[in-house]
Amino acid sequence: MQKKADLHVHTSFSDGTFSPAEVVEYAEKIGLSAIAITDHDSVEGIGPTLEAAKDSNLEIIPGIEFTTEIEDREVHILGFFIDYKQKWLIKELKNLCRLREKRMRRMLDCLLKFGISLELDEVRVIAGKGSLGRLHLATLLYQKGYVASIQEAFYKFIGNGKPCYVRGDRISPLKAISMIDRLGGVSVLAHPYTLGMDELIPRFVKGGLKGIEVYHSDHTGAAASHYKKIADDFGLLTTGGSDCHGMGKGKILMGSVTVPYEVVDRLKEAAGK
Repeated sequence: MQKKADLHVHTSFSDGTFSPAEVVEYAEKIGLSAIAITDHDSVEGIGPTLEAAKDSNLEIIPGIEFTTEIEDREVHILGFFIDYKQKWLIKELKNLCRLREKRMRRMLDCLLKFGISLELDEVRVIAGKGSLGRLHLATLLYQKGYVASIQEAFYKFIGNGKPCYVRGDRISPLKAISMIDRLGGVSVLAHPYTLGMDELIPRFVKGGLKGIEVYHSDHTGAAASHYKKIADDFGLLTTGGSDCHGMGKGKILMGSVTVPYEVVDRLKEAAGK
């Protein structure tokens, strides 16, 4: 039986609903050989996930998903096999968390214009140990009855371009790529189909981007073929993952998108592991 990996998994240390132990339990249940922990602007879930998997055959790849911005557009950059214990990284991520809180306050202020009064502490309860994100706010809006679903919260209020979407004071994609390189990791452009900025890919490649997430739960077959060709044209690695957030997206996505273990081997080679 072919070994498979899901290279895009979130824990409760960002905006996933599964604890590290639950992530490991589910990955083992569905027969995965490896998963990458790629929490948003956080590495705090890596250690607990490694601990939870220590007596299993499941391989845990230390990773991250940086939320960046360029030309008023949000871009997500994945980093695989990073040295996540570097002190300078921890300091940088603490600053990013402070910026996330600042952004959340601004979104809450905006929602007041629509007669929606929510407190930051309520969002913190949803987030738990995780870094504050829009999925936490969407969940709160749903729990309070302001929207009929988490998806509606994005479509109506906080999705890109919607009335209460707020830009964050974020790092650039090129800085994220540089940071991942400094951490000895491999940088990969996440779910490019949902970002819609193909014209920027050459700039990212010039800045050191090593791969593209070709296979993703939001990618159609045509989209995957399109980005596979782009990756091949630039000589980039191709990766794939479900972007599982536990039940955060309404259903468990882990394992719905996988790649052969050979992809992990190629990432290791690129990272010098």
